[in-house]
Amino acid sequence: MKLRWLIPIAFLLTVRLHGSDPTVGARVATITINPNEVTPLHLRPEFESTIRMPEEVTSVILGSPGSFKAEHNEGEPNYVYVKPITKQPVQSNLLIATKSGQHVTLELISDGTANSATQPVDFLIEYRASRSFLVSPDAAAPITPNAADKRSQPGLAHARASSGSAPLSALDLEFEQQERINAPNWTKWDGKQIKTSIGDIRQSSNETVISYSVLNSSDQAVEIVPPQIQIVGRKVGKKKKKEGKGIISDQLEIRDYKLSTTRLEPGGRADGVVIFDRPNFKQSAEKLFLQIAQADQVDEPILISLPFTPPISTDHQQRGTQ
Repeated sequence: MKLRWLIPIAFLLTVRLHGSDPTVGARVATITINPNEVTPLHLRPEFESTIRMPEEVTSVILGSPGSFKAEHNEGEPNYVYVKPITKQPVQSNLLIATKSGQHVTLELISDGTANSATQPVDFLIEYRASRSFLVSPDAAAPITPNAADKRSQPGLAHARASSGSAPLSALDLEFEQQERINAPNWTKWDGKQIKTSIGDIRQSSNETVISYSVLNSSDQAVEIVPPQIQIVGRKVGKKKKKEGKGIISDQLEIRDYKLSTTRLEPGGRADGVVIFDRPNFKQSAEKLFLQIAQADQVDEPILISLPFTPPISTDHQQRGTQ
């Protein structure tokens, strides 16, 4: 009797092994947080990928909830779990905000079931803190002076220079100048909780420097994400028909930026400066925009038009109140 069962069992095991899917290439990566970079995350249907942050996650924003699923549990505050919920090839973006106010952006890529046999899957991405971007969870949060404090402390750059400290960088000088504008000319945007104001815009070689401010005009707290620069134009297809044309948008590389805070309480204000590499030329239909977005509306950002040829920066000039 025992011999009769051996042959069927061996046959079933052989069939199961030959019928199984090919071994999935699994990848585990450790990445230092850099808010200026976008991390590609390769996913596969029926597999779940894990993102581990170095501190507590406060919000998770998914660009396409109909194509991907992102889960965050308060019982595991440092983890986010992502997987595609469709077997078709899809792409989207994912924004994760942490307790200290920093953000990471991921590009979600799923080749679907038909084309992913040879594509490795990112099973785990572990972000580690960078001293230049993240504050230790047990460290005290920096105190941002209010407008009254700023008005009572003029000439901060001159005071530092006279005390023998290292001279401020162009980024820091522009930032302090923007902070000292007491009454910016705010622009209101329909459907948004924030108002914006553009300060100085200057060019040095191919680098463009923009200072700006953001105001929370609502009665609820708001989070904003780091700034981005877009160049938007019209791409003409081979055919002269209307359907051969389509709007294209590309993000330009940001060389450096400074933002006083990402969390704005009701009536709160954030000041920022961004430096980016401007292209040497553009098409006549293309335009530059400063992109500012709320953390809960990254798919509907505010786009502020910028001049392609701003004034040349020869030395740091004092700006008047807007």
